[in-house]
Amino acid sequence: MSEERALAALEAARLEYAVTRHGRVGSLQEAAQVRGVEPRDIVKTLVVRRGEEDYLFVLVPGDREIAWPKLRSLLGVNRLSMPDAGTAKEATGYERGTITPFGSTTAWPVVADASLAGEQGRQISLGAGAHGVAVTLDAEAALTALGAQVADVTD
Repeated sequence: MSEERALAALEAARLEYAVTRHGRVGSLQEAAQVRGVEPRDIVKTLVVRRGEEDYLFVLVPGDREIAWPKLRSLLGVNRLSMPDAGTAKEATGYERGTITPFGSTTAWPVVADASLAGEQGRQISLGAGAHGVAVTLDAEAALTALGAQVADVTD
């Protein structure tokens, strides 16, 4: 059901995408290979808590990590945290490892690392609401559809 919700949201946003279904993967390299993209084009969707019942999605390229000081500065807060798996599922409707902003039960704000933007024709791969299911789509179109705030938030 979660996969259907994610795909329906992509359809509603009128985005062109390709679905890839694969089994468990053991590394970023393996995930990129089965999805037909470079490791930097695998996008992790992280749920970040900035306050009571106040979350956001942070889109991070597979080969990078959140720079917490940069993200705190951008958001103007002193403290951020990542919720446990149960809280993340409650906030998004998706299990950890399948989370995507598309079709989340709550439309939380989206922050995308600046390295994901500005490259015409770049294809990125995001989780699609179910284990072993991903979508590949145009990076700029995805960021626009999500209304993402693009900023340097990774190292």
